[in-house]
Formats: sequence, C-alpha cells, structure tokens
Amino acid sequence: MPSPTPSHIVIIGGGPAGLMAAETLLGHGHKISLFDAMPSVGRKFLLAGVGGMNITHSEPRAPFLARYGQREAELTPLIDAFDADALRQWVHGLGVETFVGSSGKVFPKEMKAAPLLRAWLTRLRTGGLAIHVRHRWLGWGDDGQLRFATPDGEISIAADAVLLALGGGSWAKLGSDGRWLPLLADKGVATAPLLPANCGFDTPWSAHFQEKFAGQALKNIAITFRDACGQPLLRRGECVLTASGIEGNLVYAFSAAIRDEILANGHATLHLDLAPDRDLPRLLAELQRGRGAASLANHLRKQCGIDGARAGLLRELLDKDSFNDMAKLAAAIKALPLTLYAPRPIDEAISTAGGVCFSALDEQLMLRALPGVFCAGEMLDWEAPTGGYLLTACFASGRAAALGVQQWLTTRG
Repeated sequence: MPSPTPSHIVIIGGGPAGLMAAETLLGHGHKISLFDAMPSVGRKFLLAGVGGMNITHSEPRAPFLARYGQREAELTPLIDAFDADALRQWVHGLGVETFVGSSGKVFPKEMKAAPLLRAWLTRLRTGGLAIHVRHRWLGWGDDGQLRFATPDGEISIAADAVLLALGGGSWAKLGSDGRWLPLLADKGVATAPLLPANCGFDTPWSAHFQEKFAGQALKNIAITFRDACGQPLLRRGECVLTASGIEGNLVYAFSAAIRDEILANGHATLHLDLAPDRDLPRLLAELQRGRGAASLANHLRKQCGIDGARAGLLRELLDKDSFNDMAKLAAAIKALPLTLYAPRPIDEAISTAGGVCFSALDEQLMLRALPGVFCAGEMLDWEAPTGGYLLTACFASGRAAALGVQQWLTTRG
C-alpha cells in the first residue's frame, strides 16, 4: 500500500543495484531521486554487455549459491527472494527475450545490454524516477544533508532515507572508483579493503615468449589449483596469455583463491593440463613413438596436438633436459606448474572484493552506524565469478535494500 505521507528517498549510484532499488520503491508513492557521478547511468552495465550480455545463469540453486564462496550465507536470502528465474521473468517484462546458452549462461536474445537498459530507463522515468547525472556524492554536511559536486557547484539534498549503490573499485572511468570508502569509514562503518576480483595475474615471462605469444589463447585446457585448505579446484575452459602473465574466464574462476594465496605467501602455483582429452599413459605412448628425422616440435604437433602457444609455454617453463625426457614432458603436459606473483591492478579487474562488511549491516541492509542509510550491489563485501552471478546478486541486493527502506519508513511512520 502507498505510504500515507510520501517520503523523499535518495538513491546514489545508477548501476543495476541502484536502478533495481528505484524500481522496487517507485510503487510505494515516494519521491525517488537517483544521482550518479557519470554523464549517464548504467555505463559499466553497458560495457559488460559489449561481448554478450550475460544476465544470469541457469544452473541449479545449490551450485549457483556456492559461487558466492564465503558470502554464500549472507547472499542466499537475498537471491532466494529474487533468483535467476525471477530475474529472467523481470527481463521478459521489459519486452526482452532471453535464452540459455550451451554453458548454461542466460543472455538476452539480442546479446546486448543497450536495448534492455533503454526499455528499463523508459519504464523508470515513466514511473516517476528523477535521474540526476554528473552529481558526485561528497558525503554529508554538518546539517546531515547529502553533499554533491555538480557542474554548477556543490549542492545539498535532504532525504528521508538514502540507498547507496556505488559499485566497487574497478573500471574507475565508468564510475566505480571506490572513493566512497573513506566517506563511510569516517562515519564508523566497518569496511574491508577493495581487492581485484575476476582479474588476470602476473608472472615474469621471458622477452622472447612475450613477443611471440602475448595475446594468444590457450583453448580447451584445464587448470587445477589447491585452495588454502588444500582442496583441489579443477575447471576446464580457455584463457589468454598476456605480456605480463595470464587472464581470461578460466583464470577468473580461480581468481579469489589465487589472489588470497598470493596475499598470504607472495605467490601461487596452478597446474595447467594442456591435453585434457588424453590421459597420461596415452600421452606418454604417443610421445615415445619413433619420430625419425622429425623435429621434436613436429613430433609434439603430430602425435599430441601440442603446438603454437602450448608448445611455447612448455619450452618457457621446462628446462632443456625435462623437455627432452618423454616421461617428464608427458607429465608436464598434464600438469604444467605455472607460478603467479601478483594480481593485475584493481582498475583492470572485472569486479572487486571488499567493501562494506555485512557485519556493518542489519538484515534489511541498513547501516547500523547510520540509521536510514542502506547499501546494495558491488559495494558490499562479496565477490563471485563471471557467468551472470555478479549481476544476479546486484539486482537481488538492490531489491532487498529497497524493501528494507520501505520497511524502515513504514516502521518510523
């Protein structure tokens, strides 16, 4: 039911979490104002959709929720209330069809974010949402009002409730720059440092390897990595060799565990299976076949399908004696150790870990230290791999925080 006395609710941040919060609140009769520092809203959302808008994932509930790792318990009630199926139905309500890809990822039929965002913003503006761009939040004034830097100078805005959806710290040029962290820390809000997530990692390649193989993909390989508890993590897919190391979806799937291992010990070693369709005995038998006058490179290519970047990687990481010992070479092809020493800079990461600690929030996502101020989206201290999990939690937390705002206002009224 609409509130008897409309309140002014300010939402800061125009990404998926902030926009979903706005939509959730619009039906309650409040005045909703959304502020964003960028010239337009949804910029990171649009860029994420350039290569194909992966909106969510179709896998069953248990493995889906497990993707949130250490924050599974905190995010489960939020996502259960607005899960992947609900998100797909919401997208359909905007007139955008979706489909499930071969990997289980869910995409809009047109594979783009722009049509979805256009339809969404039209619906929000029609519903009464006031959007103010080029307004950078500066915190609170002595009078408790919100301060914003605008092209015309600083202004102050009064609000009955505030919902922050300011993003993490990656892709700063799109608005997620983490500059809100000290503003909340100064108010006694518990925060964790922002760290790169879904990122590449550095290792010192030789100059020859950099020049010849940087930018090349390693397709159909598998990676094994043991986490801090010694549990082996295994995944198959593809990644990309870079001038400084390695990146790509297969690496991103392990990025949290790799990053944490590097922070603890200064390095992390993963193992690459360059021939996952061959077991070790078969591979060894193929390598031990006579090669006559053929070079070892041609022998590897003809017998095992190992050439190009895979062969280059073997030569880069193995000493000469191991490369010419067929038993050692076969073992290396199945489990080639690659040691990584640093994650790429946070601004290159797809997302970030860290942010507002869940201990600083109540069950409605309101800050315990700042009654009437709610948080949602990537600015909360959680992370997830790519594959639709990031967006799902942003949408779900935006909705949950908005419902928290409504409950709080109703209780106060």
